[in-house]
Amino acid sequence: MLLTKASEYALLSLVLMARSQKQEDVDTLSKRLGISRSFLAKILQSLARDGILISYKGAKGGFALEKKPSEITIREVIESAEKRPINIFECSSSQEFCSSGKGDFCVIWPFLHKFQTKIDDFLDGMTLDEIM
Repeated sequence: MLLTKASEYALLSLVLMARSQKQEDVDTLSKRLGISRSFLAKILQSLARDGILISYKGAKGGFALEKKPSEITIREVIESAEKRPINIFECSSSQEFCSSGKGDFCVIWPFLHKFQTKIDDFLDGMTLDEIM
């Protein structure tokens, strides 16, 4: 599991929006965060597609939180920004993805699955509100 700048920028953007409690445009956010406008726009569009943000079109367009910060889990933000599930290994959430072909016989899968479950529970239990 590698979290990239996309996750970091998604979380930072959401914190700024939550604090301002108003619609924010990509230009303003990218300047405040000192990051690429186009990269941030892609991240915010992904968050909007996944129901974390509302996207407003037009000259006065921008983004705003779809839900309260206390209703947005860190896991959903990271998975939206990364465009994939958070897995420590491909097979950690299900043996059907075991690349070694061992499936039910993999001796470390129970450990990997338990570890994955703890990470999922932690990220599901932490909200945007808590990291603010």
